[in-house]
Amino acid sequence: MIAPELLEVLCCPADRSAVRLATPVELEALNARIAAGVKNNGGAPAGDKLEAAIIRVDGTFAYPVREEIPVMLIDEAIPLRDGLSPLRYVPPAA
Repeated sequence: MIAPELLEVLCCPADRSAVRLATPVELEALNARIAAGVKNNGGAPAGDKLEAAIIRVDGTFAYPVREEIPVMLIDEAIPLRDGLSPLRYVPPAA
């Protein structure tokens, strides 16, 4: 399980938007997408079934949690629906 304190400081690496832990229903839907062969933001197969995931608050992408470690890499983000534009890094405003 991910510590609540860690979740409070994590954010999407693309644009620093807030994230939250996936609910069991969301995780089930995400694993169904993975089993169907969805590709991650980097274009590779999303991998194996996940035990947990972290979702952007806008509900567009999920970051996998592997061995209780959040994988917060833009290329590892998994789209939660078809037709989404890929995530890209947005530098902070100067």
